[in-house]
Amino acid sequence: MKKQLDLITIGRSSVDLYGAQIGGRLEDMRSFDKYIGGSPTNIACGTARLGLKSAVITGVGDEHMGRFIREELIREGVDTRGIKVDPQRLTALVLLGIRDQEQFPLIFYRENCADMGLTVDDIDPDFICQARSVVATGTHLSHPQVEAATCKALEIARQAGMQTALDIDYRPNLWGVAGHGEGESRFVASDKVTSRLQSTLHLFDLIVGTEEEFHIAGGTTDTVAALRAVRAVSSATLVCKRGAAGAVAFTDAIPDSLDEGQSGPGYPIEVFNVLGAGDGFMSGLLKGWLDGEDWSTALQYANACGAFAVSRHGCTPAYPSWDELQFFFQRGIQRPDLRNDLPLEQVHWATNRHLDWSIVRVFAFDHRMQLEELDGADPEKIGRFKELCLEATEKVADGQPGYGLLCDGRLGRDALYKAAGTGLWIGRPVEWPGSRPLRLEPEIGSDFGGLSEWPRDQVVKVLCFSHPEDDAATWADQESTIHRLYHACRRHRLEFLLEVIPSKVAPVDDTSTATVIQRFYDTGVYPDWWKLEPMLTDAAWEQTIAAIERNDPHTRGIVILGLGESEEKLAASFRIAARHPLVKGFAVGRTIFADTARDWMLGDVDDDGAVAVMSENYGRLCALWDEARG
Repeated sequence: MKKQLDLITIGRSSVDLYGAQIGGRLEDMRSFDKYIGGSPTNIACGTARLGLKSAVITGVGDEHMGRFIREELIREGVDTRGIKVDPQRLTALVLLGIRDQEQFPLIFYRENCADMGLTVDDIDPDFICQARSVVATGTHLSHPQVEAATCKALEIARQAGMQTALDIDYRPNLWGVAGHGEGESRFVASDKVTSRLQSTLHLFDLIVGTEEEFHIAGGTTDTVAALRAVRAVSSATLVCKRGAAGAVAFTDAIPDSLDEGQSGPGYPIEVFNVLGAGDGFMSGLLKGWLDGEDWSTALQYANACGAFAVSRHGCTPAYPSWDELQFFFQRGIQRPDLRNDLPLEQVHWATNRHLDWSIVRVFAFDHRMQLEELDGADPEKIGRFKELCLEATEKVADGQPGYGLLCDGRLGRDALYKAAGTGLWIGRPVEWPGSRPLRLEPEIGSDFGGLSEWPRDQVVKVLCFSHPEDDAATWADQESTIHRLYHACRRHRLEFLLEVIPSKVAPVDDTSTATVIQRFYDTGVYPDWWKLEPMLTDAAWEQTIAAIERNDPHTRGIVILGLGESEEKLAASFRIAARHPLVKGFAVGRTIFADTARDWMLGDVDDDGAVAVMSENYGRLCALWDEARG
């Protein structure tokens, strides 16, 4: 019977708070980026990105950070059924920094943390047996209670004929043999730790560690002797990581030299951040091991995944997707600082985006100028009306996926606040309404620093009125703004939607939109989304889609706008657009709300009436799209 899962990891989880400034002391960090962390959690995510079906057994608190870990794991495709939500303990935290290429300070906040609350009663044999393998990490062998839980999972796995693996992952201060300020320390000799580890090594088919980690497992700082000591109590394949020298695997007796072990190709890259590199390595190794590859291939995967981690900020965010790994193998190293290899980073970004938006039906009420011109309108009333638009959106969506909204932050701030966490696709405009050349809302800032305040689930939307026949000065101005905005979005890890409407500038033909799109790609801009006017010929759509796909095979897709057209005209445009799979849906506004907004501003319809009419209009458009797509 085919197993539901390829692997289950077990052990610690945390929220990693990474210092955003590079080259300074942890004491001097001004801001932190928030990621999921903990070796088992990182490995579960790293293997999921490589196409394995992974799960994690750990504990989190019943609070915001615990919810963050669970939600992020779900986004990464990791099975979370094994996560214990502990109402008595807090989720573990780790503060980390990049001091230089040699120093990576970190502080563990794990006093009575949630993952250390795991007990044998939390290990479900039926859940364990749904996997092909169980992967443990060393920290959860450091305390009798969590050691018992870990060993129970391993014993169940072995009795069921499953494979088992250990990442030694030795952190001296988590074993109580180094102080709180020694989080960076990777080795402190301890007979007690060696004895505890050696009592469990017989449970594993694969044991992985650095030379220092085998020193603690083997009880000696002579690496060959340490490996032989481990071999004396375990028949597992031993994989020893050697830093820049790569890694070697030993399946039988340990030879006199590490160089006699089986190895795979290494990758000479710049060392930027060693934190989490071992978990990246383990993810690649497990992919090869569980897929039945030879050790040379498995170590190639492992070394490459470790190289990605060493070259990027954060742990889990650094790990590659399977497509990214293949791109890297086929193209090779173009520059040693991988995080600055723009084509590689584009593949990394595009193949590791969260959530599936295969269909997007968007109620667009980001309009500012059109609402400000209505009789009776003022900023307060416009803001309240946008909240009613959100109510209509939620009423139609009814908790189902594939629905969304466009709303601005200047007049629609309260609606944006309320939309957070609803599961809706949320786009937020940055252009100053009607500007040409393109200018941005003041809230964005001249350096685009305002984007740092945006929640990560908001898509940056910008409308640029551009046409193939625009003069050189206009193109240069608008391309410069778009180029800077795009890179600001990447810097702040926000998705980017570029809307172009050539027909508002000059006459168009079947090539106009495709030509504009190509010009933006030529500047190095790769939007996650395109928002385009509804073209009425298949030829126009075919040329447009060809322009996108030859430049970016990983784009999220296209949504079509409405331009205030009637439902009848929109239905016709839907029927044409929906024939093309890259068109994911629509983003329509005035067709839904225009009449209602006019009446509501004058007091001719109340709140409930406005929501009822707009939800009915929006629902009909959704049905028209679904019919066209179906």
